[in-house]
Amino acid sequence: MKRILIIFLLITGITIAANAQRVITGKVVDEMNAGIAGVLITDENKNASTKSGYGGFYRIELDSLAQKLIFSSPGLETQTLTIGKNKQINVTLHSKLIKDEVMMERSSGIMISGAKSINMAFSSVAAPFAGYGGDFNTEDYSAIHESGFRSVRLNPLSTFSIDVDNASYSNIRRFINMGQLPPADAVRIEEMINYFNYNYPEPEGEIPFSVSTEFNTCPWNEKHGLMLVALKAKSIEKENLPPSNLVFLLDVSGSMNAPNKLPLVKSAMKMLVNELRPQDKVAIVVYAGAAGVVLEATPGTNQKKIIDALENLNAGGSTAGGEGLQLAYKIAEENMVENGNNRIILATDGDFNVGPSSDAELEHMVEKNREKGVYLTVLGFGMGNYKDNKLETIADKGNGNYAYIDNIQEARKVFIGEFGATLFTLANDVKIQVEFNPEKVKGYRLVGYENRLLNEEDFKNDKKDAGEMGAGHTITALYEIIPAGSDEQVPEAEPLKYQERNKQEKSNFKNEIATVKIRYKTPGEQSSQLYTHTVDSGKNKTEMNSENFKLAAAVAQFGMLLRDSEYKGSSSFENTIGLARQAMGNDEEGYIAEMINLVKTAKTLMK
Repeated sequence: MKRILIIFLLITGITIAANAQRVITGKVVDEMNAGIAGVLITDENKNASTKSGYGGFYRIELDSLAQKLIFSSPGLETQTLTIGKNKQINVTLHSKLIKDEVMMERSSGIMISGAKSINMAFSSVAAPFAGYGGDFNTEDYSAIHESGFRSVRLNPLSTFSIDVDNASYSNIRRFINMGQLPPADAVRIEEMINYFNYNYPEPEGEIPFSVSTEFNTCPWNEKHGLMLVALKAKSIEKENLPPSNLVFLLDVSGSMNAPNKLPLVKSAMKMLVNELRPQDKVAIVVYAGAAGVVLEATPGTNQKKIIDALENLNAGGSTAGGEGLQLAYKIAEENMVENGNNRIILATDGDFNVGPSSDAELEHMVEKNREKGVYLTVLGFGMGNYKDNKLETIADKGNGNYAYIDNIQEARKVFIGEFGATLFTLANDVKIQVEFNPEKVKGYRLVGYENRLLNEEDFKNDKKDAGEMGAGHTITALYEIIPAGSDEQVPEAEPLKYQERNKQEKSNFKNEIATVKIRYKTPGEQSSQLYTHTVDSGKNKTEMNSENFKLAAAVAQFGMLLRDSEYKGSSSFENTIGLARQAMGNDEEGYIAEMINLVKTAKTLMK
């Protein structure tokens, strides 16, 4: 018996030793010895993984069986290193940028297109690798002033434009993965909420979207209610989408000379090219010190020609973004497809510094061309000199959507997972107006959407621009509600002398919390249509919140914590994680699990 016990202990000891954990630390740098954030580090068996943080530093826990570490990142050459007895492993990753490329001839301002290329040295303008290491930082964000509570007695109507953009979430993810908390103005809560997929019903009948509402206790203030209002656009199979006339407008200026910029742009665009159909066509316009055509409109069947044109691009020179837009619109108009998807896809860090570059000039240009039926989708890349405010503005004015691509997985989400939503618009100028019942609601606050608020009279004004919905898009909005009868004070003006607002027969609407009105235009039409939906306290309040409700509330809490919002109430990272975990019933792509990890990291950073 003793002998058996000794043998058992020996075997157990060997097993424990084999699985013993060890820690490897180190730093990932580029050829310029600048730290690279966001590099994926795994062992060869993929039993453990991590990403390099700010400055390129990393830490990974491995079992003793691991023999090699693999370092990989879009646009960089993958490195595989033997661990041996090392406890610290530093690595230099080299760029995949190709030297022989289609580029601007800066002296003449002429673009050489086709197979010919000019071999140009990288420009030293704007610190070539400052985008992912070093201290150079000129990122710009528009100021956000949070909406406070409004009195239903004096302000019964809440009116806003929908927002299908989701750039804020992936940009926030970039900051947190680098080991930094994002600037408060980079946190747009509605874009965070709308980043995720929700299980709303498909629309029925002729209306291009369904409307869902839900009402329950507010997770961060149990004395308040939380009302969810959601739209789900009709999903359309890719083969049934109208033909596309696309113009890739690519920034190849010196500021794009970083692995997380132009190389990632190329990888993202290749994904989209692989999704093209025979009826689709693509042209490529690039800009640096001047703008030029790299590829004339080419059918989707000739994917190799399109990809070869992408591969031949390199970065250098200043940034004539306005000139590039003008040329892209010209090419799009020349190849216009009637009743099709005519769209420019702009990929840039937003640093326009040559030619038409002011917000007013760019806005006027995109507004003029959207009326011709050419829409503008904007994709942001990189860091350090990123111009979020400019890119958000021109995407909104161009009837397009705005996304930030921080890694190849995000490119896959935008161009494969959301192909229809990204490229095909089902409804234009979509506006939401909510009328609250003073019998049920004393005050309300729209969570997020600060830069999408509209005046009451804008709702019926068909000349007032608003947001667009693409095929399969979902829109979610949350209202935090102070119930009628609450002792809590809400901001109010002096009582009115000559008129009484909200005068109505109380008994007629005793169960209604609010009425949701939606206006939208069918693409190509100038007049809007109206859809109305009532939020009933009995029908919409459930004993258990839906997964949609829990997910939206969790993301909203996360945003308020990152902003340190004065309205965050009892929000906590723990509560956010708990709600998100309860919403993971359908998380096939792992986006909710990823957010939970971001919340954990943000909690550590905030400490």
